Amino acid sequence: MRFFLRLLREGSGRVLILIDWLFKPSVVKRNDEEQAKVDQETKILKLYQFYACPFCVKTRRAIKRLNLKVETRDAQTAGQFRKELEISGGKIKVPCLKLEGAGEATWIYESNDIIKYLDERFS
Repeated sequence: MRFFLRLLREGSGRVLILIDWLFKPSVVKRNDEEQAKVDQETKILKLYQFYACPFCVKTRRAIKRLNLKVETRDAQTAGQFRKELEISGGKIKVPCLKLEGAGEATWIYESNDIIKYLDERFS
């Protein structure tokens, strides 16, 4: 049963990736100065994700729509980013947006919460 659910989630994620590729979101337009400021502000953001996770696709689509340069980190395979997500973030759950501040980090889980944060900050 667990394998079936994983297969279903992976399959639906791949379909969403295709749809996202076919139908790109309208991108927020900014002048060069504003975009440079936004690019500077997004340097503290890291998105931990699985490539074909439907909720991660949704979050990446919002990032594209807002014309943000956010580093994405693959947490699906065993590696540095997965360990960092588990140890520092507290759990392996994606999507997860890490905000690096003055010596500390804030972790936002749930695609809707991440999108709400990005919309409020960068719209």
